[in-house]
Amino acid sequence: MSTYIQNFLKFQPLLVELVARDIKIKYRRSVLGVLWTLLNPLFMMIILSVVFSNLFKFDVENFPLYLLSGQVIFNFFSDATTSSMNSIIGSAGLIKKIYVPKYLFVLSRVLSSIINVLASFSALILVMLALRVELHWPILLVWFPMITLMIFSLGVGLFLAAATVKFRDIQHLYSVFITALTYLTPVIYPMSILPGWLYKIVQLNPITNYLQMFRGFMLNNTMPSLSELILAIVEAVTMLVIGLYVFYKNQDEFILNI
Repeated sequence: MSTYIQNFLKFQPLLVELVARDIKIKYRRSVLGVLWTLLNPLFMMIILSVVFSNLFKFDVENFPLYLLSGQVIFNFFSDATTSSMNSIIGSAGLIKKIYVPKYLFVLSRVLSSIINVLASFSALILVMLALRVELHWPILLVWFPMITLMIFSLGVGLFLAAATVKFRDIQHLYSVFITALTYLTPVIYPMSILPGWLYKIVQLNPITNYLQMFRGFMLNNTMPSLSELILAIVEAVTMLVIGLYVFYKNQDEFILNI
């Protein structure tokens, strides 16, 4: 274990450079740059709030906040895993030239997504203040669903990065999967409108637990149950172990396929 820690510390400056590179590439030639990370969820919230709160008449208090909080969580997962999926292929030139711990490329994509989600979180706080929503002390605990979701996303990202090196079709299949997952996660709609069979399916979605916990801290001033806390940790750790196992089992063959 000490060897892995020493190796990580040795390449930590490179990790910082990779995160900076990912952010620069994402906003290259953009006039507003990182500000788009703040504006994009706000624009989407306005559009979707008008459509769903008026057209579909969802009976949700502070629907714009409900919607924006859902976007913060789901967009982070989507961005982190989608970018991680191409991290090894996108860094083929560097991997072929020198030795670098390959998991750093996946980790850098997840960390850059965290920086992006902080801007989205700032947008949520600004909207709450603009709407004069009272902030309660449970908001200080939002780090828990965010950190566990980050660990879960890292596990998914490691798995996808390893799988995509061998099977490039996963890039196209995953975009379809993310679209389907959008509708199986209560980002836009409340769980109360779902029929019993669909409610159970949505409840089995790991992102649902993280999202409901996040909304409880941010909007509802509620604390999750002990079972929900344990479930969040178990899902995150289990996915990370699976991702690490698949990644390390296949990483020696990456150079043959990239």
